[in-house]
Amino acid sequence: MALPAEHSRRGNNCFVMLSGLDRHGDDERNVLALNLLLLGGKQSGKSSVGNALIGEEGFQTGNYISDISTTTECQLLSRKYRDFFRRQGAESDLLLRVVDTPPRWPRTHNLHQLCPEGVHIIVLVVRTDLTHEDTHMEEYAKSLFGPDWRRHTLLVLTFTDHLKKVGFQPTDYLTQASDWLRALSEEVEGGVFFMDNSCDWPSIRGRPLREQLLRLSARNHHKALTVRTEVSL
Repeated sequence: MALPAEHSRRGNNCFVMLSGLDRHGDDERNVLALNLLLLGGKQSGKSSVGNALIGEEGFQTGNYISDISTTTECQLLSRKYRDFFRRQGAESDLLLRVVDTPPRWPRTHNLHQLCPEGVHIIVLVVRTDLTHEDTHMEEYAKSLFGPDWRRHTLLVLTFTDHLKKVGFQPTDYLTQASDWLRALSEEVEGGVFFMDNSCDWPSIRGRPLREQLLRLSARNHHKALTVRTEVSL
């Protein structure tokens, strides 16, 4: 179902700040604002996940040339979905602020500038057909947020359409995945989301992902994790 939405686009600049996004001309509306942080390696499909979350092709995606990623620094985009869910008996808007990150982890100071209120949801992105052990994602998340990072984290496995092409059901994928990936899927409390990247409409493939993230945030009472700026990585 198409939902009316308001969105904000920002350039590929880690120092861009959101301002006044909770004021959309109607002070009486209920708005839940969530900051989402995307983490993943090269070719993982992070930017595609970001596009699914904001419901449009806002983050740059494409092929990778040599060792150069299309995402070279932090980028923040946002979108507000009107009447996305009911909260305390009233229709509420959902405002998502999505931070895409480069494969080389950004400085904590930059993340704190983009998300001064903290991060509500961490999204770890792994590509199903190019999996390799990447414990750096977990180490980075723990360094940023401390041991509670697991309670606020969801694992997204991308390009699951490739599994279907070879007759492999996504639901059976984790049973034969590496020990590292199986352990990670059990460690994060947000569970696993399988993304079919063959869908051409980000708004369609993103709806179930947004709903799963909202449920995870609700379990944490919509509290945010504070970015630990004193950590040096």
